[in-house]
Amino acid sequence: MTDIIMTVAVVALLIAVSFKIYLTIKQKREDRKLLATVTRLDRGTWSERDLVLQLLKHGIHPKAIYHDLYVKRTEGKYSQIDVVVATKAGIIVFEVKDYSGWIFGKGNQEQWTQVLAYGREKHRFYNPVKQNDGHIQALKQRFTKNKDVPFYSVVVFYGTSILRDVSNIPENTFVIYPNQVVSILDSLQTERSAAYGDKMEIICELEKAVANGDNTTIIQQHEEYCREISSKWGI
Repeated sequence: MTDIIMTVAVVALLIAVSFKIYLTIKQKREDRKLLATVTRLDRGTWSERDLVLQLLKHGIHPKAIYHDLYVKRTEGKYSQIDVVVATKAGIIVFEVKDYSGWIFGKGNQEQWTQVLAYGREKHRFYNPVKQNDGHIQALKQRFTKNKDVPFYSVVVFYGTSILRDVSNIPENTFVIYPNQVVSILDSLQTERSAAYGDKMEIICELEKAVANGDNTTIIQQHEEYCREISSKWGI
């Protein structure tokens, strides 16, 4: 009798594990299919794609989400933007960061600090608030018929980082964790409304910026520009 009970228990466990594996595989397939409505599965970082997927699951229409954009600035260089969402509240520009450790920084500082190993190791990186503001300015330069459309900057920290002392953040700018994305979206769309001048101009410019990400010359030019900036910072 004991052997029979053990056999039944083992079979039940195997069935449960198999069903869980099946559900996991099924969910991943569904996620990949959903993600493909916006972007390629090999484009950008995992965190960027996770953000896109989160936006889609929250009900944002695929046509309103733009991933991995290369926006040409007036001086000829390109700004690489992680994710842009066009909403009734305005245009939301996302900057995705992957960090571990403690994060310290103020909105008006040039550099922020990453602290690891309980303070024994420190690294400087460019203020993501200023970085994303540069992205927004590059986008604004592309619009001539939508000068009054509001822009919102959202910096999302993925990874295991902890925002320990992040302050003096400008208006319409948010520095958050991934689990706060939905609440920020809901808050903006509930409280605010944008007056678009020419929606087709916005759509065309954003689609063009996404298409630039398939141009190897543009990507190489941007990577070289990033290396130049990094060398100036001593990174």
